[in-house]
This record gives sequence, structure tokens and C-alpha cells, in this order.
Amino acid sequence: MQAAALDWLQKNHEGIIHGLADLVAVQSISTDGEHQTEIERTAALTCDQMREAGLLNVEMLKVGNSLPYAYGEWMEAGPNKPTVFLYAHHDVQPINFIEQWKSDPWKLTRRDGRLFARGSADDKGAISAFLGAIAAYRKTGNQLPVNIKMVVEGEEEIGSKNLMKFFDVHKKKLQSDVIVVCDTENIEVGLPCITYSLRGIVALNVEVTTARIPVHSGMAGGAVPDAALALNVVLSKLFAPNKPLPVPGLYDKVRPLTDKEKAAFRKLPWDDAKFRQELGVLPGCTFAMEDGLGVYEQTWRRPSATVIAQEASSIKGASNQVLPKASAIVSCRIVPDQQPADVVAQMQAYLSANPPYGCEVKVTQHGAGCDWWMTDPNGPAFEAAMAALRVGFDRDPVGIGCGGSIGFVGPLAELFGGAPALLIGIEDPASNAHAPNESLHEGDFKKLMASLVRLFDNLGKLTNKQVK
Repeated sequence: MQAAALDWLQKNHEGIIHGLADLVAVQSISTDGEHQTEIERTAALTCDQMREAGLLNVEMLKVGNSLPYAYGEWMEAGPNKPTVFLYAHHDVQPINFIEQWKSDPWKLTRRDGRLFARGSADDKGAISAFLGAIAAYRKTGNQLPVNIKMVVEGEEEIGSKNLMKFFDVHKKKLQSDVIVVCDTENIEVGLPCITYSLRGIVALNVEVTTARIPVHSGMAGGAVPDAALALNVVLSKLFAPNKPLPVPGLYDKVRPLTDKEKAAFRKLPWDDAKFRQELGVLPGCTFAMEDGLGVYEQTWRRPSATVIAQEASSIKGASNQVLPKASAIVSCRIVPDQQPADVVAQMQAYLSANPPYGCEVKVTQHGAGCDWWMTDPNGPAFEAAMAALRVGFDRDPVGIGCGGSIGFVGPLAELFGGAPALLIGIEDPASNAHAPNESLHEGDFKKLMASLVRLFDNLGKLTNKQVK
């Protein structure tokens, strides 16, 4: 059955690519609130593709005022076989820096062994990979080795604000034994990775006020305190090149790496020049990481603080005024075993202390944020995944961390009674997710689908009680 499925994948690759092209053609941007029609359309298209792949009981679901989810299942493997929960999302980021795109962002374009389009890697490629592996079984022997439940979310790029409510409302429908997510990275092309730790995120709004009204800079410049300058003085307190952030208490609960993890990180491939090139770091800029740490340790297991937005007045509408207010959003990534509430309190105390000019500094939490997640990458389900990736990529897979956040993984695993969560990479450092020229490596896309076919087969050799 597995051999026939793998053969089907090879013979029908162009059809799978066509399906991905149809998905990325829909401008399902969730971040601006202006593409509701397109998001509805891509959810409906995902449902159509689920039916074509062989999933049953396909439907479009909503909870409250959420954007639409696509759901499909195949539960014919038998009650003792594992039920595998597949997650992906069909919403995408907006098109930024359009002048830097080398091809139409809404048209899947082959170039240099890659598939370019917004959403090709994050995360419509995962939809196509899952459905390709499912179809490979359903179109050949008609039977899957495992039961499948698949959810494709429509608001991941805006923080999955309704996802936990969705899981709670549909808990019985979604109950599964193993979770598989393809929304993470392989650290290099051709190297299969399973992510076992994620940083959490806490955002803070920092608002500085120096006066009640703006005043003419000729009449009062140099006398009235400048809120924009004051804000930047406050933010500069977070500037600590090559050292830990100087926030009292911030590192008190940070879980140190074990010797085994340090050794494993040191063995991972690394190319400094390639990293700079792929992330567009200017030649004269030094890295910000702490002395003695590599990028993996810094971005996977150390906290960070990044100014992601800053506002005083618009450049387009600039006027010769001393500004009375300025604000910024600081995004903090948190790691095991930090507590979000502690980080908020620590940042509030630090950024508010000793304000320039004695100005008013107000620091409040911005949005809900999410907690970090970490699991033990061992056990039957992980072994099944490692074995599948090893054959699918013809290379030993590695366990890695991730600097990003996927807030639902921990709570969903708990909801499913401690189900193992397999976060299998689909992106790579050149994928440019959220950025111009987003792309998916086509060779790795093929290997991922072949690995998923093998993963279903490996899990199917276990009972539903054996996978945890």
C-alpha cells in the first residue's frame, strides 16, 4: 500500500502543484480586515481540495465571529488505529515591499528549484502536502493506515484569536491521538527537522507623554521636552549589544540548556555568510547575540525584545512641532520557564523607571500573547516521524528549537490528553515567509510528502494506545 502511494505521488506531482497554484492565487490576507471575501473563498477551495483528496464529512466551520476553518476527516482505519490530527492555515500575510518581488506574488512561479508566491511556504504548501499524502493512499488502495482529522485555520496570521474557543467547542469532533503540524522550518535545504521547542510571545505598548498639546518648534523647541526623543531614550535602555538584556529578574527562570542540547546544537550545520545573505543583514552590521552564544541558542532558548512599531507623527504629515506623545510596541519572545505575567511586570518596572525629563511613561500589555512550549522529542510517535523523514529525505533528521511562536500546540496537546505533537519542517532559511519573494523548495516539498506517506504507514503499525 505504501509503495503504491509513493508511486502515485511521483506520477501526480504536477497535479499537486496545480492545486497549490490555485490556493496561492487567492489573496487570503487576514491582517488588514479587508479580504473577508477572499478568505471565505480560500476556505471553500480548501474544502473542495479535501473532498478531491478523499476526505469525508468536509465542512466549513466558524466559531463566533471567527474567520472560516476548513475541516475534513477519514475515520475508516478502525477504532484501534491512531487518529492523526493535521493542522495548517489558509490565511496569509500582506504583500510588503512589492517592488522587491521578482514575480507576481499571487501566481505560483517556478524559479531556481523553488516555488515562489505568497503563502507557498507559509502555509498553503502544508495544505497541499497533507492532501497529497492523503490522496496518495485514497487514490490507490483507497485505505489510509490511520484515521485522519484535518483542520485548516483562517486566522493564524492574526494570532489565532478564536482557535482555542474553536478547539473547546469542537473538542469531541477533533479528539485525536497524534498532532502533526507543518508550519515550521528546516534549518537548511535537504535537512529534515522536527521542532520540539517554541518561544512564547508577550507584546507591550510603551507610551510616553511630555505635554498636553503639540507646540511650535520655533517657539518652544529646546525648552519643551520632546516626547519622541524621550521615547527613544526609554527604548534605548533595551540596547545591550552582545550581552543579556539588562532587565532585572528577566533571566531568573530561564531554563538552561543541558549538556546534551549544547552538544546537539554545536553539531548542527551553520554558515555565517549564508545566514547574513539570506536574512539581508548589511555587511557592516554585527550580530546582536550574547557573547559565547550561537544563533540557534540565542533564537531558540534566550529571551529577546524587539521594537516592532514606533509612532510619533507621520513623515508625510510632518509639521514643525514639539510632539507631546509618542508610542511604540515592544515584542518580547519568552523561553522555558519564564512566565508571561512576570515578563510583563519586569518590563513595566524597567522601562518606567527614571524617565527622561520626568515624563510620563505608561507600559501596558498589547494583545493576549502566548506561552512557550517544549516537549521531549522521544517516544513511539517521534520515532515513527524520525524514521519516515530519514527515508524520505535520505538524511538523518534532527530535533531543533524555533524562535517563533505557535500558541495552540501546548494547549491542544493537553486537550487531547497529552498527545505527542510532531512539528515537521516545510520552510527553510531561504523561504522568506512574511517577506518578499516567499518560496517553497520544490525538492523538499516532494520529500516532505513522501515522508508523510511513510509517517502515516509507521503510525498505522501502532495502536492508538501505543503512540503516546
